[in-house]
Amino acid sequence: MSATLLEPVIILATATYFVGAIPFGLLFARWLTGKDPREHGSGNTGATNALRTGGKKVGILTLIADVFKGVIPVSMAMALDFNESQILIVALAAFLGHIFPVYLKFKGGKGVATMFGVLLPWEPLTAVISFAVWLIVFKLTRYVSLASILAGFALPLAAWGLGASDAAVVGCLIVGGIMTIRHHENVSRLIAGTEFKV
Repeated sequence: MSATLLEPVIILATATYFVGAIPFGLLFARWLTGKDPREHGSGNTGATNALRTGGKKVGILTLIADVFKGVIPVSMAMALDFNESQILIVALAAFLGHIFPVYLKFKGGKGVATMFGVLLPWEPLTAVISFAVWLIVFKLTRYVSLASILAGFALPLAAWGLGASDAAVVGCLIVGGIMTIRHHENVSRLIAGTEFKV
């Protein structure tokens, strides 16, 4: 890949990381309630803990913002006719920006909403299947963490089964794997029977 082709990818991926790193859960919670989600519940700034900290309005606003962190840059990459590997780079920049935000010393959310966001324009059927898994598990158990972990496991299987590109399957493996690792504390609480329910 020539330097000329790499330059737009680098520019968009870099911008995507810094936008993805914006902690909307923290901003909305402070703006609407004066609370800091890092001091409540699981301590992260994602939509679920924003909901616990600031209530339904804060949770919904954070969810929407975190989804669009992924939707907008990936849609831009597709509109610019980036190839599948280039789209993957942009998608990972959004996802990793949310999880490891430079503004909060690299301590962010767990990436579930942004995961759906990057897949919606890129591999919409994979996103729908993964969300269906999330919703079914959540409705049955009321555990957001368990629903998220199983949705992450479903991602690469759905992408592969639907004949997605190699880059998309690899992206789903990476995203699903990181998301599962980010839930390691939740796994411990699930095993101990002390996990939070919604």
